[in-house]
Amino acid sequence: MIARFASDRSGSPAAEFVLMLPIMLALLFGTFEAGHFFWTQHKIVKAVRDGARYASRLNIQDKLCNGATSIISTQTIQDIQNVTATGQLAAGGVSKVPGWAASNVQVTLNCASFVDTGIYTDLGGKGPLVTISSGNVDYPSLFMTLGFINSTVKMSAKSSAAVVGL
Repeated sequence: MIARFASDRSGSPAAEFVLMLPIMLALLFGTFEAGHFFWTQHKIVKAVRDGARYASRLNIQDKLCNGATSIISTQTIQDIQNVTATGQLAAGGVSKVPGWAASNVQVTLNCASFVDTGIYTDLGGKGPLVTISSGNVDYPSLFMTLGFINSTVKMSAKSSAAVVGL
């Protein structure tokens, strides 16, 4: 009877499946989390580029620079921050990444830091360069510790654009 029981192999696929299940689940959760990580980083990079693109279209002489001095208004900075974080000018929109607020976005304007040729010849000096930075954004993990990437991971992006005005 013992020999008959030892030669019975009818439950071996189930036992093999049970042994492989933790590895398959780890791969599954890890793949989902990695995909979400790259997608979230892409959203932050695209948002910062959109903010820099918006800021580069602002009028140089009226709103941003007076020669080598920055005269950017608080409202203009808030508009750039809102466009970067939410994609709209109005405050209070839905953030492109959960937990990322418009107040986390840094706007830096360097007047007279670009070239002095082309469209900038009428300025009498070099053109302005705007830099948008996302700040440190907490990664919104899908599965917390199940996906191997938790919420302590910080993401960031930075983009610069020459201000050309409209």
